[in-house]
Amino acid sequence: MFRKILGYIFVSLSIVAFYQCARKGTPTGGPKDITPPVLLRAEPENMSINFKGNKIRLYFDELVKLEKVQEQLIVSPPLKYQPMLSPQGGANKFVELVIKDTLKENTTYTINFGQSIVDNNEGNPNSFLTYVFSTGDYIDSLQLQGVVKDAFNKEADDFISVMLYSIDSTYTDSTIYRKPPNYITNTLDSTIVFNLKNLKEGTYALFAIKDQAKNNVFDQNTDKIGFIKDTVHLPTDSIYLLNLFKEVPDYVVAVPSFVAKNRISFGYYGDGQDISIDPISNIPDSVNTTILKERDKDTLNFWFTPYDMDSILFTVTNENLKLIDTFKVKSRKVGIDSLRLSPSQTGTLNFNERFSLYANTPLSSIDSIKFSIFKQDTLQLAHIVKLDTLKNKVDFEFKVEPNEKYKIRMLPGAVEDFFDATNDSIIFNLNTKSFADYGNLTVTLNGNSIEYPVIVELTNEKGEVQRTQTAMESKNFEFNHINPGKYLIRAIFDKNNNGKWDTGNYLKRIQPRKSFLLSQYH
Repeated sequence: MFRKILGYIFVSLSIVAFYQCARKGTPTGGPKDITPPVLLRAEPENMSINFKGNKIRLYFDELVKLEKVQEQLIVSPPLKYQPMLSPQGGANKFVELVIKDTLKENTTYTINFGQSIVDNNEGNPNSFLTYVFSTGDYIDSLQLQGVVKDAFNKEADDFISVMLYSIDSTYTDSTIYRKPPNYITNTLDSTIVFNLKNLKEGTYALFAIKDQAKNNVFDQNTDKIGFIKDTVHLPTDSIYLLNLFKEVPDYVVAVPSFVAKNRISFGYYGDGQDISIDPISNIPDSVNTTILKERDKDTLNFWFTPYDMDSILFTVTNENLKLIDTFKVKSRKVGIDSLRLSPSQTGTLNFNERFSLYANTPLSSIDSIKFSIFKQDTLQLAHIVKLDTLKNKVDFEFKVEPNEKYKIRMLPGAVEDFFDATNDSIIFNLNTKSFADYGNLTVTLNGNSIEYPVIVELTNEKGEVQRTQTAMESKNFEFNHINPGKYLIRAIFDKNNNGKWDTGNYLKRIQPRKSFLLSQYH
């Protein structure tokens, strides 16, 4: 028995020793492969003329696969149907592209694969591999270069389509809404520089579009656009700058929706300043109604006390444009919206930021006696509470000091909404930091190019506005008690003195208002 146990121990130790030796002798595998796949040949050859087929094969020196090819592949002029590509979901030593369109006569086509062709092992891309062929007797050789930037934000979006439309007898200003361009390229996800190649001599209109639907036309409701006012004449040595901006959409009312038992939602595009909503169905006298714009959305909500009905007929009128739409909204089984209050700040109360309560249902009144604010739990503070019915919120004004704890108490019935609902007892606990926890920033605008009035915005890295100041003449802009972080300063030249940045409009040939993002601050 003892010998058997020794045998087991010997076998176990031998296995451990073998394992340790195996670990010590494990090969490293050599240096990492960083070499992209190399194109060996193409069928038909690259830069072929009198192209008649519909199939192209590209042969490489190693196994390759396709990654994000639907995003990366750019064919110029655009094809109506997306080509069939292989391999899909696997690897091969060639990439095959099958064209499903009928190609135009005497036309040079450029196929840019972006960075979609990668090697099978490490994913090294053959960057911006381009295949060119012509259905005619020669390859067009002109090119056009430029840069895309955002008219308002720090950085332009990625995957911007840059389009050239030939100005001929069929071209109009509305062509960009209906037809794909004659030539197209894309900035993809790596650069703001574009280079349109293999172009034909002629006169063109030049555009940049953030093509959300990837359909090679301009959709005003979703896409950003940049355009050159003047026509482009090829050949040219000019470098073009395209400023991207989002237009204010043309006014249109979406089909309203019965979203809650006591609310019908009317979404709209464009300017909603002068919209009125009027029910033309007979509504019982016992039913109360009100209309309120939804916070941060282009939506008007028609609120009403619930009652039994099948449908309501409405007219929606834009007084400014003299437009009237009629809608029939059918009732359906949905829940009811009941009063909820949301604080503008939780935990830390920042200096220079007012504490507010936002409501989801229309507020009708407040009882200021039922609001109390305490410092250090016991010392009651003087305060003012105001109801803002336009923005549907309650604002609090009281003296805020550093390194303090505050308690905001609301007794039942402090707030009442349109449906006579009131709040339960609520307590919000807040605290403040010391002044040393914040930073101060002073900005001075210098130079002959500065125009007044000017709007100066302090934004975070995402471009979200944190503070705003306006000046009619030269001054120092002081932003005090700001949280530690990285910030940008945006200067907007408010030429028409309307207190906001004005976007552009393609059909009206209006470029966006000048704005400048200044240095980054920490």
